[in-house]
Amino acid sequence: MVSPPMTDAASPLWHPGEEALQRRVGSHAHLAALAPRILRPFMPEQHRTFFTQLPFVVLGTVDDEGRPWSTLRAGPPGFVGTPDDRHIHVASAPEPEDPARFEAGAPVGVLGIEPHTRRRNRANGAVLSADADGFEIAVAQSFGNCPKYITRREARFVQREASATERFEGLDAEGYATVSEADTFFVASYVRGEGGRAQVDVSHRGGPAGFVQREGDALVAPDYVGNQFFNTLGNFELNPVAGLTFVDFGRGDLLQLTGTVALNFDAPSDLPGALRAWRFTPTHGVRRRGALALRWSDVLNP
Repeated sequence: MVSPPMTDAASPLWHPGEEALQRRVGSHAHLAALAPRILRPFMPEQHRTFFTQLPFVVLGTVDDEGRPWSTLRAGPPGFVGTPDDRHIHVASAPEPEDPARFEAGAPVGVLGIEPHTRRRNRANGAVLSADADGFEIAVAQSFGNCPKYITRREARFVQREASATERFEGLDAEGYATVSEADTFFVASYVRGEGGRAQVDVSHRGGPAGFVQREGDALVAPDYVGNQFFNTLGNFELNPVAGLTFVDFGRGDLLQLTGTVALNFDAPSDLPGALRAWRFTPTHGVRRRGALALRWSDVLNP
């Protein structure tokens, strides 16, 4: 993720991991000039409005063991509020079974994504306060993302039943089966900033069903052409750990994984369209059946 600025004019806006990868592909000079226009320490009005219309939000954070986790929280549109341009309020009660915790002081990455319109916007910062009704995030940075690789589907609410939670090390056979069918996942990553504080980013990854492949006990994810910010891969460059979430869109299940990462800058011949790839080795996992009171439609036409 990009380093949160101390003032509106703070520089640099990229951390060393992002800069290293940008220089590797020749985009650093262009992005250094572009960054002040797209990376803001506040949310533009259209981002604020966008967050408030969403039925779910993707979040990332870091646990006490230094492991990143990503997760989804859902609610009727308006459950994510933006009381002003530097704060996000998520009206979601604590979920003890969720390995991603949002207590006061916790670093957090935020992704608002609307699959049926392919819109998405991101923010990051820290939890300012938390109680039984939800938590408030102080925004350090806000920026938009392009619609590439978002699979179109619409969400609807259902009556949520009691969920079942399973915890495991590595990844079991059911987990590999889930990944083999997935066209979408979400990934949390982080680096340590000033004073050792974690700076978290959470992002979307998409492709054709089965685009994430199994390699022994690991998963291999392609990296396609994109904005060349390298928020996620730049974090991996400095801190090779990740938290992945795969959603069962038909049943509302979440498969949440945390583990280590190895970057591969050579274009893998067995991953069509990939410019590079990264290998994720899961160390811990949580399967939460029926975790969301949402179900999504079948894939919509492009």
